Amino acid sequence: MENERLKLGWNFQRELTKINYRIHTDAIKEKLIPGVVGKKQESVLYSDEADMLNVALFGMTAAEWRDKNPEKEGNIRDYAALEQLVVLSNLESINSVLVRQGLAQTERLIRLNETAISQMKSLVKNNNIKKLK
Repeated sequence: MENERLKLGWNFQRELTKINYRIHTDAIKEKLIPGVVGKKQESVLYSDEADMLNVALFGMTAAEWRDKNPEKEGNIRDYAALEQLVVLSNLESINSVLVRQGLAQTERLIRLNETAISQMKSLVKNNNIKKLK
C-alpha cells in the first residue's frame, strides 16, 4: 500500500514536469528560435535547454548520465527522486520566465542552479514530502 502511494506521488510529479515542460518549450519557441529554422536546429535548441535544466539540478547532462549508467533504461529524469521532480517542475517554470526576460543561457544556468540548491535544501527538510515517501 505504501509503495503504491509513493509510486502514485512520483508518477503525478513526473507528469507535472512533462506538463510544465510545455510552458518551458513555448517560451523557447517564442523567444529563442529564430523565424526560419529547420526541425533539426529547433530540436537541438530544445535539447540544449533541457540539458541546462539537468545540469542546474542534477549536475550533468542527459548524455553524461547515460554514459555513467549504461545498464539503465530511460533517462535521468526517470530515476529522479520526488524532491528532484518537484524542483525540476519549478525550474522549468522559472526558466520560461527568464527566457521571456531575455537572459542569456549562462546567466539562467547560474540562477537556476542557485534555485535548485535552495529548493532541494528546503524539500529535504519538508515533512509533507516525507509523508509521500
